[in-house]
Amino acid sequence: MQTDIRDNVTLAGALAIPGLVFRRFRGPADFAALTTTNNASAEADGREWQETLEGTTHYFQHPENWDPAQDLVIAEVDGEMIGYVSGEWQREETGGYRYPIELAVVPAWRGHGLRRAMLRWAEARLRQVAAGHPADAPKLFALGASQHAAGRIALLESEGYHVARYFNVMVRDLGQPIPDFPMPPGLELRPVLPEHTRPIWDATKDAFRDHWGYSPWPDSHYEMWRNDPATFQPELWQVAWDIATDEIAGEVQTFIDTVENEKYGRQRGYTETIGVRRPYRRRGLARAMIAESLRTLKARGMTQAALNVDSENLSGATRLYAACGFVVESTWLSYRKPLE
Repeated sequence: MQTDIRDNVTLAGALAIPGLVFRRFRGPADFAALTTTNNASAEADGREWQETLEGTTHYFQHPENWDPAQDLVIAEVDGEMIGYVSGEWQREETGGYRYPIELAVVPAWRGHGLRRAMLRWAEARLRQVAAGHPADAPKLFALGASQHAAGRIALLESEGYHVARYFNVMVRDLGQPIPDFPMPPGLELRPVLPEHTRPIWDATKDAFRDHWGYSPWPDSHYEMWRNDPATFQPELWQVAWDIATDEIAGEVQTFIDTVENEKYGRQRGYTETIGVRRPYRRRGLARAMIAESLRTLKARGMTQAALNVDSENLSGATRLYAACGFVVESTWLSYRKPLE
């Protein structure tokens, strides 16, 4: 069945629902509803995460490799947003192209074929985009799912997606003793000053080049990162410098998401964006910075610390975090599907 959509958008496969329309993006007027829809969908899928209006605004004001006017469709029933789907593209450093899809539908309107129809629309749109990329480059659709999102998992697997990677959320009880791992010789932690912001960004990009599916970070993401109040808290960071060369060796960008803590009634901080540049690895720097991050969070009244990690990280990050007292709380499944 096909449903005619205002603004010249048509989706196939959605059941006839009274008052249902699919439409294009209308600019900042949609930001609040997009945020609410995103959070309701994530919560229904068992993902403990909260987007803010500020985060949505930053994302849409700095589009990179996608056009909200063309690559986003919103589902409404009687004028109320109940879901949306969008797609973008990223070129990996290995030369392949990845086409991430963001799919959100509030729980009350699931089971009507909406998610399947919206997913297929996004795939068709991204195939049009991919036609402009080198024909011989590998191309993959990409979506994620919480281990608890049985309906989403069933949908993706029925549409030909397969799990390519597992990412773990690991949590540490800050009531347990924090080990005193010393900084490696020749390195020191320094407070973050305003003039350090860009060098930290550049050092982080360098440290993450070895990660699975790495895509070079565009400059537009620098502004998003620097203006995100949920994560940009340099007063909490641990940044290690090489004393002799005055270069950044590594960093942990510790942060406390107060909105998320209020939502879930907890005192959790994040020991995140743990990066060590190649010349400084295998010297104990990461665990020294992590220990300092844990002490920082505990001093701020947090009772637990959390981080996200690729379970197959080549540097053995999962083992390192386990040695620092972190245990796996949940798993995120990273799905892929060839465009062919």
